[in-house]
Amino acid sequence: MGRALRGAPRRAEPGMTMAGRGRAPLPLLALALLALAQPAWAPDPYGEECRSKMYPPSGPTFKGNIPTYVINLDLPPSKRWDDLMRDKKTELKTVVQNIKDIANTFFPSGKVVDIVDNKIAHLTATLPYPFNEELQGIANSSGIPLGEIVIFNIFYEIFTVCTSIVAEDKTGKLYHARNLDFGLFLGWDVKNNSWTLTRELKPLVVLLDFQRNNKTVFKSTNFAGYIGMVSGVKPNLFTLTMNERFSLDGGYVGIFEWFLGRRDGMWMGFLTRTVLENATSYQDAKDRLAKTRLLAPAYFILGGKNSGEGCVITRSRTAALDIWDLDIKKGTWYVLETNYDRWKPPLVLDNRRGPAMKCLNQTTQENLSLPAIYDVLSTKPVLNKLTVCTTLMEVYNGHTETYLRECPDPCSPW
Repeated sequence: MGRALRGAPRRAEPGMTMAGRGRAPLPLLALALLALAQPAWAPDPYGEECRSKMYPPSGPTFKGNIPTYVINLDLPPSKRWDDLMRDKKTELKTVVQNIKDIANTFFPSGKVVDIVDNKIAHLTATLPYPFNEELQGIANSSGIPLGEIVIFNIFYEIFTVCTSIVAEDKTGKLYHARNLDFGLFLGWDVKNNSWTLTRELKPLVVLLDFQRNNKTVFKSTNFAGYIGMVSGVKPNLFTLTMNERFSLDGGYVGIFEWFLGRRDGMWMGFLTRTVLENATSYQDAKDRLAKTRLLAPAYFILGGKNSGEGCVITRSRTAALDIWDLDIKKGTWYVLETNYDRWKPPLVLDNRRGPAMKCLNQTTQENLSLPAIYDVLSTKPVLNKLTVCTTLMEVYNGHTETYLRECPDPCSPW
């Protein structure tokens, strides 16, 4: 992180501001420019030695635990989220207003927000059941216009920047963990030296226990108001996380096509939720994630319950480009994904992959555990200013832990 890059925009500097608000949004086009730029090596000013003994979480990198809510799948879809919205609607309104402020910065006429409120709401009816009714229910219980709830959900198709790991120890036990990084280019807060949206999202992080007939179907670490899934576990079957894949044929293209009427692609978060709810095995989940047409390219990181069941599925919007499996006999005891294809070098301004792999290799398979993986995910720049939370999962009994995070200065912006 922080290395020189020929032809690419600089990071947001502390002195950059948005008029009257003390924060600095960067153009969304900058992300595409970064992805296309060619790397040039320079030392990483934000790197550090691999962390150790960070678990149980405490100290300046730990911001707190998260609450748990039951989502009752036996209720009508429009009523499933009422209890959660009753508790979190104020925090959700803050985040939605932040997104509107950013939109108004780029389009001061206010027309974009008008389109969201008056046009996009009508498109909700084109979404598959039960997602369309759940979004309407969240709008009703939160008092936030339906179009703005839809946009809040769309943001996770194109702004999720994460690190996910599936690893197997010497006994064949599987672990799955991730840092959820969110808020890239969505307003730099100069006063607090942080991404505004990243900070405002932390109070929305919740653990959701989806139940049917009073029994857990799956669990997910989520943002209140978002009905897709970015991290989840189906007890005794599989674990799953989703990372954004930077591509010119990306989420912007798919969402634009959806606006224009093409509806053959599935939203990433809707697919992961459908898989968590309905897949009956690791292989069934793997097949669904590899073959379903998507609205946006993605990485799906999947872990199972048996030795060797772990993979990263690299997806275009139409097909699986690569499936990278655990292969213990050949020495592949972990798979790791950030936001770049594994056969290509990561962007030099965003090399979380190298430090994470270094720390995993230093840990060794013999010493692997959830606390050890938490150490890896606590090492800068794997931990950075965009990191909202860290989630640790084991498939047996659906074990999951999530902790809110903070990256004290000096710390990489991403």
